[in-house]
Amino acid sequence: MFGTSGIRGRVGSDVTAELALSVGRAVASEGYERVVVGRDVRESGSMLVDAVSAGLRECGADVITVGVEATPTVARAIPHLDADAGVVVTASHNPATDNGLKLWTPSGKAFGPAQREAIERRLREDEYALAAWDGVGDRSHRTGVRDRHADSIRDAVALERSPSVVVDSGTGAGGVTAAVLDDLGCRVRTLNGQEDGSFPGRPSEPTEDTLETLSALVAETDAEVGIAHDGDADRMVAVDETGSFVPKDVLLAIFAGEAAGEGDRVAAPVDTSLAVDDVLADVGASLTRTRVGDVYVAERTTDPDVVFGGEPSGAWIWPEETRCPDGPLAACKLVELVADGGPLSDRVAGIDRYPIRRTSLEVTDKTAVMAGVTERVRTRYEEVDTLDGVRVETEDGWFLLRASGTQPLIRVTAEARSESDAADLFETAKGLVTETTAADH
Repeated sequence: MFGTSGIRGRVGSDVTAELALSVGRAVASEGYERVVVGRDVRESGSMLVDAVSAGLRECGADVITVGVEATPTVARAIPHLDADAGVVVTASHNPATDNGLKLWTPSGKAFGPAQREAIERRLREDEYALAAWDGVGDRSHRTGVRDRHADSIRDAVALERSPSVVVDSGTGAGGVTAAVLDDLGCRVRTLNGQEDGSFPGRPSEPTEDTLETLSALVAETDAEVGIAHDGDADRMVAVDETGSFVPKDVLLAIFAGEAAGEGDRVAAPVDTSLAVDDVLADVGASLTRTRVGDVYVAERTTDPDVVFGGEPSGAWIWPEETRCPDGPLAACKLVELVADGGPLSDRVAGIDRYPIRRTSLEVTDKTAVMAGVTERVRTRYEEVDTLDGVRVETEDGWFLLRASGTQPLIRVTAEARSESDAADLFETAKGLVTETTAADH
């Protein structure tokens, strides 16, 4: 149900008011007595907030609504409002047709596997602790959580000078980024700054292909960096002063190298590029790999020597600030790097990039195929990492095979330090899947 990052799906079929009501009931039935509820800009969000709030209250929890806010704004508000948990109604970077729910703890981490399983069990078994007539929870509304988020970001960055910046909010909930940068003295131009859950300006997911307007505007002006968010602003990606998209693995390497020092560790998922390992090795730090999903990265940042966590999807975590991926914080941290350290393009050029191949292979039974693949890999390689799928490191590079969390697909990734080695590893990895599916038939 939860996938790698919350419950998501098409409104009216996968995600309904009935589902939101049940999730609210389950959360309250698990003993969460005071819950913050917010949403992104999607029109269906208002309905789902009402439904999840009703379910929470029906099982005795007090609900504090905060309105339309970025996901990290809501997550940061949970401890401030002395709550036990938070619910954000959002489909993040998914299209306007979708919505969903993501559950948060006061530490800023999303609900972990055990907490998610407890919620799923209650939904499967229709088991809820409905309150008596005089035990129904209250509902109140709080304002000011965006201002508090902005204050926290301002306290976390210090600009030696104030660069010119373009911020593309994608008509989502990430308006706090432009506001903070303006307060810090930057000259800020905005794109898609109005809140509109139909996402008329561009698709919610910020990618190189969807950010052509941002790239052009940065290239044609004096802007030193361009920032882009998804619909709920938990993600942040960038273009440099030439208008060139900064590859996400490269951005991860830049943030990691800046955050870590001798003896530190950085948390990132199993599909992270060798470029990050190289940057960390240069500063005496190391990479600790996690399962794919920001909840797993956030969990690893609870280790005392892990100073930063990131996913190539555009989720960035500074655990001393919050364990929720905070796109506005990441945006301001990147502007700080540009202000203090010169052109972003120079930093990008300083990161070695290696050929990486990715594809997805459709299968009938992904669980059975992965079991067969795992058996084959273990017979051929001495060291096999099964943390999330099957990952094999060789002298030349690595490959990863893992099942999609939501589709009947096997994701195949291979990376090496040369094109030929990457191609060989990629073909080897794909071959393991095709051999397994052929054997099953």
